[in-house]
Amino acid sequence: MDDAVWYGRNKVIINILTCMSKQIFINLPVKDLNITKEFFSKLGFTFNPQFTDEKSACMIISDNIFAMLLVEEFFQTFTKKEIIDATKNVEVINAIAVGSKEEVKELANKAFAAGGVKYKEPKDHGWMYEWGFQDLDGHIWELFYADVSKAPEQPGENH
Repeated sequence: MDDAVWYGRNKVIINILTCMSKQIFINLPVKDLNITKEFFSKLGFTFNPQFTDEKSACMIISDNIFAMLLVEEFFQTFTKKEIIDATKNVEVINAIAVGSKEEVKELANKAFAAGGVKYKEPKDHGWMYEWGFQDLDGHIWELFYADVSKAPEQPGENH
């Protein structure tokens, strides 16, 4: 496929805007909704009041991507599985593409200043820069900027 590049083991479609528009809602359990909303507000995120109440908050990541921050007791009503302790286990890494290497650094530093925890050192792959944090509940957020025009042509090169 001409409009794709390899990223690790997965093929990433570059021309995603030609696909039908869909919305993504990431549902995450949180211990204290007010403190979590305050944390993400310090990073510049806003919330859709139409889908925000005392049990949940709809954090706007982009026009079509949202994080539903659900108080653990409310989150538990959607599944019979046990909620993991995200400070000790990982189930998902939430990756957000931003517009520049500087924006990655700025957002990560805002997260650290607001109480987020660095979980690894930043990585510069030449064509891609990544850095991330754990939020107050231990969920991992990976921030990255990628210049796909400079991406390696073969899987595993420079990554």
